[in-house]
Amino acid sequence: MSTFAQKKKKEAPVPKWKIDGKFAFIFNQSSFSNWASGGENTIAGNFNVNYDFNYKKNNINWDGRIISSFGLSHIAEKGNRKTDDRFEFNSLLGFKTSPSWFLSILTNFRTQFTEGFNYKTDPKVLVSDFLSPAYLTFGPGLLYKNTDDLTANIAPSTARYTFVDDFFSGKFGVEEDKNTAFSLGFNLSGYYKFSLMENIEMENILNLYTDYLANVGNVDVDYQTNIRFKVNKSIKMLMTFHTIMDDNASSKVQFRQLFGLGLNYKFHEKVTY
Repeated sequence: MSTFAQKKKKEAPVPKWKIDGKFAFIFNQSSFSNWASGGENTIAGNFNVNYDFNYKKNNINWDGRIISSFGLSHIAEKGNRKTDDRFEFNSLLGFKTSPSWFLSILTNFRTQFTEGFNYKTDPKVLVSDFLSPAYLTFGPGLLYKNTDDLTANIAPSTARYTFVDDFFSGKFGVEEDKNTAFSLGFNLSGYYKFSLMENIEMENILNLYTDYLANVGNVDVDYQTNIRFKVNKSIKMLMTFHTIMDDNASSKVQFRQLFGLGLNYKFHEKVTY
């Protein structure tokens, strides 16, 4: 390689922004006609939009992540039912103190887009809605980041606000006749993505929270695993396992599982400014 080419390569601008986006649509359909063992005609679809942002400059590192999904199913004689509904924004701002450690500021906001119902009762009962509940969490901490695919953040003094409208006052840990609940506690969050084998990717997202002010010793758990199987550039298979343990939302362990084959679009962009 010539000296000029080496110099040009050396002076190439280093990207400061890295943006990854994933768009996926998963469709499921089943139909039955004179089927001896029984069954109900069903049409279902899930739409997912996820973004990962990363900014690096000198000793500053910022990781942002948007996770959003919405799904509906239509069951014969039962009508439309929601199968998935989630919006979450995560932000980790870090100031480097050593090659893999940062002083950090954590921010997390999560809610849902539309009304949620309990279909086990007749008539159905409204159990949640847009911004009811909504959770805002923030606090200083210590971030370990080896790569963009492996992070762990410890925040021993994390504030969390829970918001509901008047209809849900008295639920989700909010006192009767109030719309907001405040808690202060310890937060541990982690992210790990790796390849299980060729064309199979596994993503793990973990969040643990324990409150110093109420229910001392009780730990809220939010853990999600996404396994993506690449068929070709546009078609992927997705398996999602999501577990939540939060006494303020439900006395039981919440579990969600999704499996589907659908269209997928992914883009990757690097920006130098």
